[in-house]
Amino acid sequence: MPTQPTPEIPYTVRRSSRARRIRVNVHAHTGVEVVLPERAPNRAAAAAVSELRPWIERQLRHAGEVRARIAARAGTVPYLGRSLELVPQADRTRAHRAGERLLVPAVDPRPAVERFYRRAARAEIGVRLDRATGEAGTAYSALEIRAQRTRWASCSPTGRMSFNWRLLLAPERVLEYVVWHEVCHLEILDHSPRFWSLLERRWPGYRDDRAWLRRHGATLVL
Repeated sequence: MPTQPTPEIPYTVRRSSRARRIRVNVHAHTGVEVVLPERAPNRAAAAAVSELRPWIERQLRHAGEVRARIAARAGTVPYLGRSLELVPQADRTRAHRAGERLLVPAVDPRPAVERFYRRAARAEIGVRLDRATGEAGTAYSALEIRAQRTRWASCSPTGRMSFNWRLLLAPERVLEYVVWHEVCHLEILDHSPRFWSLLERRWPGYRDDRAWLRRHGATLVL
C-alpha cells in the first residue's frame, strides 16, 4: 500500500527588523506564524516549519482544544470562575450585569461586553491590589487597565501597575496570583530566586496558578 504524502502545514510569514533568529509561533486563533529576520531567505520559513513539525503539530492540537473550550461556552462568558448568561436586548447599547446574567446589545455585543469587563477590572483588581499592598506594607503609584497582547500585568520601577482586563475571564485565584506577583515586584523588580521565594511566602502554591495561566491563557477571550 503506497504511503500517503504528509499534508502541508499552512503558515504565514512576518519579517521583523528586531528578529535576530527565525521564530515559529503557533497561535490558537490565527494558526502558525514564522517570524523571519529581514535578511533571511524565504526558503528559511519552510525549513523551520519542517524541522519543528512535531512540536507544531502538538501546539495545533492544543489550539484545537482551546477553540473547543471557547465554543462550548456559547451564550455565556466566564467571570472570575463563574458563568454569566448573555441576554441580548434590542434597545440596549451598554452591557449591564444583573445577578448571573449579562444584559447586552442584540447586535454585535462584543464591544459593549469588553467595555463592561474593562470597567469591572478596575474595580475587581483595584480592591485586591489595595488589600495586597496593605498586607505587604508597600504602595503603588497608579493602576492602568489595558489589553496587552503578550503579558498579563506589569509593574514599573515607579510603582505604576498595569493589568490586562482579560484576567477577569480566569478563575478568581488566578487573578489573585497575578496581583500578588506584581505586588512582589514592588520590592524586587526582577525574577531572581529572591523574587520567587518572596512570592511563595506571599502566595503559597503560586506555581499551580502560573501553570493554569500558561495552559489556559489562550482561552481568555470573548
